[in-house]
Amino acid sequence: MITDANYFYLSDLLGTLFFAISGTLSAKRKDIDIFGAAFLGFVTAIGGGSMRDVFLNLRPVWVNDSNYLIAIFLGILIAIIFNRQLYGYYRTLTLFDAIGISFFTILGVQKSLNYESNVYAAIIFGMFTAVCGGMIRDILLNETPLIFKKEVYATACLAGGLIYILLVHLNLDLSWAAIIAAGVVFLIRMTAVKYRLYLPRLD
Repeated sequence: MITDANYFYLSDLLGTLFFAISGTLSAKRKDIDIFGAAFLGFVTAIGGGSMRDVFLNLRPVWVNDSNYLIAIFLGILIAIIFNRQLYGYYRTLTLFDAIGISFFTILGVQKSLNYESNVYAAIIFGMFTAVCGGMIRDILLNETPLIFKKEVYATACLAGGLIYILLVHLNLDLSWAAIIAAGVVFLIRMTAVKYRLYLPRLD
C-alpha cells in the first residue's frame, strides 16, 4: 500500500527526473556540449528544492539521499540518448517543464508545512521549489527567466499551492489533494501555452 509519505517521495523523484530531462534538453538551444548539457540538467533538477531547503534551514535532500542523484543522472541520460526524438516533439520541453513544476509546487508546499511554515509562506516556498531551478537554468543560458516574462508560470504554481492548502483544510486525503492541485498547475500552464495567454505588463 502506498502511503502519503511514499507518494510524496515518489513524486519528488519523478519531478526531479522530469526537470533533469528538461534542463538537459534546453542545452540544444545554445549548441552546448554534453557536459554542459548534463550540468544544466543537474542544476535545473536540484535548484528549486535546494533553495527551499536553505530557507527552511535544512540540508538539501539530494545530499543525503542518493536516489535523487540516480533520478537526475537517469533523466540526463534519457535526454542525451533520445535528444533528437524528444526535442523534435511539439512542445516537449514545455511539457516536461510543466510536469516538473506541477510535482515540485505541491511537494514544496507540503515540505514547508511539515517544518511548521505558515500557509502563506508554504505557498511561496512551493513556487520557489518549482521555478527556481528553471530560473537558474535560464540565467546560465543567458536568457530572461520565464518568471520575469509575461508567461503564466509562477502564477500557475501559486494557484496550485493555494488549491492544495484549501483541499487539505477540507480534510481531503493528502495524496488526492496533491494530485488535484498538481493537475491544476499543469492545466493552467499548458492552457496558457496553448492559447498564448499572458499576464498584463506594467504600463
